Amino acid sequence: MRTSRQPRSRLPAAAVVAAVTALSAAPAAAADAHYDRAFMLAADARCGLFAPPVRAALTSATLQARGAQLRGGATAVQAAETARRARARAASTPCDHPELRMVAGRVDQAFAGWLGLRRMEFPGLSAAWSVDRARFEAPRWRLSQTGVTGASSVVVGRVWGQTGLTVAVSFVGKPRPTSARIVMRDPGRFPNPWIGSRPTLAPEAQRRAVWAGATAPADKALFAGGRRGGEIWAFSERAVAELAALDPREAFAVEFVFRDGSVARAAFEVGDLAAAEAFLTLGAV
Repeated sequence: MRTSRQPRSRLPAAAVVAAVTALSAAPAAAADAHYDRAFMLAADARCGLFAPPVRAALTSATLQARGAQLRGGATAVQAAETARRARARAASTPCDHPELRMVAGRVDQAFAGWLGLRRMEFPGLSAAWSVDRARFEAPRWRLSQTGVTGASSVVVGRVWGQTGLTVAVSFVGKPRPTSARIVMRDPGRFPNPWIGSRPTLAPEAQRRAVWAGATAPADKALFAGGRRGGEIWAFSERAVAELAALDPREAFAVEFVFRDGSVARAAFEVGDLAAAEAFLTLGAV
């Protein structure tokens, strides 16, 4: 990683190449990509380099690079330091610097392809968020991650035409639950990310639960193949924001509570939810 290097004499240019290509798994390369994208984002905030759609795409790419740096072995402190150094460099770079303007033009061109992308995957350690920006009349997922509880399919994400977070479940051979909740680490109780060799839910004493506000029958189109129906459970925008603020390497769970007090749990990965959310702000195509 670049934490021990001296500041580079030239402005970051790797953002131009890394903007539209897959991030390398090498820790140093992931840190470099995060630095370069964070630099351009901070320079844009000072100098107004990009139009809003390109700014949204660059924000998504920067968050994605941060996630890759963390998954590559960096600590949250190291990732924050990478972003801090990038912002400091941007703060000392004149807005009319010729190389900054040249790199900004190339970033503009590189992200032109992003603006027309309908679908994009944001992979994590063991799961991925899928984004679909196509506009649909019928209910379809705009953002989704799929899990299971037992033999039952569970999908969490955003649905076209609805606000907040939606959880859809199609139970096999079970009575219907009476309530549903999202369980995640509570930063107020435990401020440090709960990180294991794979995404693992924080211990019970360090968790908080967000309860669904409403439930309704689910459209079959919300399940793969559309062969079964089920229920949807609605959660607030605040639930989305709280999940996106967690470390990308962490886990969260959706728990369904039944009349007899039993609980069915589906595990999910926070992953690059923040990056996927930023990509969605590009709007429908």
